[in-house]
Amino acid sequence: MATTYNPYDDMIAVLDTAAGMLNIEEKEYCTFRAPERELKVSVPVQMDDGSVRVFEGYRVQHSSIRGPFKGGIRFHHEVDMDEVKALSAWMTLKCAVVNIPYGGGKGAVKVDPSELSQAEIERLTRGYTKMISPIIGPEQDIPAPDVNTNAQVMGWIMDTYSTLKGYSAPGVVTGKPIEIGGALGRREATGRGVMIATNEAIQRMNLNNGADIRIAIQGMGNVGSIAAQLLHESGHKIVAVNDVTGGLYNPAGLDIPSILAHLATSPTHALAGYTEPGASSITNAELLTCECDVLAPCALQNQITEANAKDVKAKLVVEGANGPTTVEADKILTERGVTVIPDILANAGGVVVSYFEWVQNLQHLRWDEEKTNESLNKIMLQSFHEVDEARKQHNTTFRMGAYMVALERLVKVKRIRGLA
Repeated sequence: MATTYNPYDDMIAVLDTAAGMLNIEEKEYCTFRAPERELKVSVPVQMDDGSVRVFEGYRVQHSSIRGPFKGGIRFHHEVDMDEVKALSAWMTLKCAVVNIPYGGGKGAVKVDPSELSQAEIERLTRGYTKMISPIIGPEQDIPAPDVNTNAQVMGWIMDTYSTLKGYSAPGVVTGKPIEIGGALGRREATGRGVMIATNEAIQRMNLNNGADIRIAIQGMGNVGSIAAQLLHESGHKIVAVNDVTGGLYNPAGLDIPSILAHLATSPTHALAGYTEPGASSITNAELLTCECDVLAPCALQNQITEANAKDVKAKLVVEGANGPTTVEADKILTERGVTVIPDILANAGGVVVSYFEWVQNLQHLRWDEEKTNESLNKIMLQSFHEVDEARKQHNTTFRMGAYMVALERLVKVKRIRGLA
């Protein structure tokens, strides 16, 4: 990540523009320009060889005005406080867009988990949980999986927090294993939301026009792989995929079931070593600018930039990742007539089903997967419609429409509660 890029500055720039277009005075929304709380912790971990390493961790709580803080925890060697601040703010906006009673939070540990054993990751997770335990809880702040974390990591957090409290507290995290209170459908939820947003955008833009839709997906982690599977099952042609080990392109369409089987059985769960007839290797840069109708960046932030936005060939960009498009790139794409479905709408499926999981935990209930998916579909389509209406009313982009919907809801609650 370039040192000059600050994702939090991008968030504020778009927020200020949305406020200006809605004629909202700065005093009405200035509290949303800064997080309520930023926590930085040091986490000592005994390594398998007996040595001790100290890892840097973060938890940022952006806004609790609409409900408890909600947001994932990522393990990544390039993460920093500005990134976590931006992610927490986007969570506040995302929860407001889909109108669920949460505020935004985010957490991270600066670590490359591929360099750690499973036992070391467990000790790191439990140590980090102890350090942030004073500010999390089912009624206060509910973490979830994010980049390089998963259901098992959430299970360790839930167990550590429960041990500290002296009672079982499944509602402290979402995205847990099903056996300890996880929700059926939660693992697929973010990717399913990307699929719903993509199909709705394709329909509203009349993109297919009788022809096959060609989709390129950057990132084959949890979000990208599920989106690829569901979009393939929807009848679309997935022409390009990649991960940190490389990428594949086939203009005739890739064999997605075969790729998913390889990812499931590979010791590294990576694309490395996979080949198929008609597919050629491509770099990450080539995937972002390949011949396709839809581009779904589902990896990390800062992928479509001022440097490559002019070369993006897709007519539609659906942001499966958080912050994959910079402010400068967004302007270039808009000028070129490329439609962008923003992260705070497109990838909101995860937090919606996290909300369902949390509700089930608090009420000691278990929904079936069909109910979960039907409820997710209803909320995503309703939210898409509301953002589209705001976009049309103000003659602007989907991103600005989403920020407007979110900001109006946040400011309205602030007025009702009489907060400064």
